Amino acid sequence: MSADHFTAKLPTKRMAADCLFTDGTDRLLILKPPYKPTWDLPGGAVERDESPRAAARREVLEEIGLVVEPGALLAVDWTARSGDFSEVVALLFDGGVLTPDEIERIVLHPDEAVAFRFVSLEEASRLLEPGQYGRVAAGRRTGGTAYLENGQVSYPRPSQGA
Repeated sequence: MSADHFTAKLPTKRMAADCLFTDGTDRLLILKPPYKPTWDLPGGAVERDESPRAAARREVLEEIGLVVEPGALLAVDWTARSGDFSEVVALLFDGGVLTPDEIERIVLHPDEAVAFRFVSLEEASRLLEPGQYGRVAAGRRTGGTAYLENGQVSYPRPSQGA
């Protein structure tokens, strides 16, 4: 693509793709990264020319050592620029239920995560960054794909009886 192609002047957005895994008791898998105070879901930045699903797959392998195929798209969240962070479109995929054998095979990459645990949705509300928790909560509620802005569902709910 030449520098004068019309797309060269279009804005670019940062993207992230996470996977939501649960255990057999419906608790959520969270990771403790060494580089920030809050816990996180397996996932991360989508690289140039990489699909969000491929990014989620790659990040899960890098962070916890499991080969998975991300499932349904649970949530899409646009987050505004804040401080040094540019705006981001974050996608949350269903990672499925991890078996006891898969949980035993989790191997953390020390640059990515120093601990993991399974928590209830209520515990996740205190441990995850608020926007990420918003995606998790909305994705678990809708039964489809939730759309959020800044971690909040941002579309009107259909009126009852309409």
